Amino acid sequence: MLLALHGPVVVCGAAQAHAGGGLMKLLLILAGLGQLALALGSLALPRMLGWKEQTAKLRPLTRQMFWTYASYIWVTNICFGVISTLTPGLLLDGAVITRLVCGYITCYWGARLGIQFFYFDRTDAPNGWFYTLSEVGLVILFAYLTGLYGWIALGLG
Repeated sequence: MLLALHGPVVVCGAAQAHAGGGLMKLLLILAGLGQLALALGSLALPRMLGWKEQTAKLRPLTRQMFWTYASYIWVTNICFGVISTLTPGLLLDGAVITRLVCGYITCYWGARLGIQFFYFDRTDAPNGWFYTLSEVGLVILFAYLTGLYGWIALGLG
């Protein structure tokens, strides 16, 4: 859609995204696939980290809250992945609502990145190359997602 305002034509919405959005669409699809892969890989965490045994020591309400929050996080990751994979053009249309959605996703992954470095206690984390490589991969993914969605939220995408 083009919007003319007494003078030069201002390109808005889908036309703006179409102008240079091929690479950005690809980057969003890759981000979506990364989030879906993360959600899939997250299904192994309860077994790998012994959540069943660890949460059994909690009071029932605390245990239920833990599993509820874990489920919300998992579904959020899937939703972000599906939206990014199936509708990258919509995330690039420049509309206020899509920039706000990208801003929210930026905050979500930025917070997760900060939690990785400043909150998690790694002293009890599993050892070995697999876990070290997994953490490096996660940090790279979280930084990529924070940067990409932040770029779009600022209207630079």
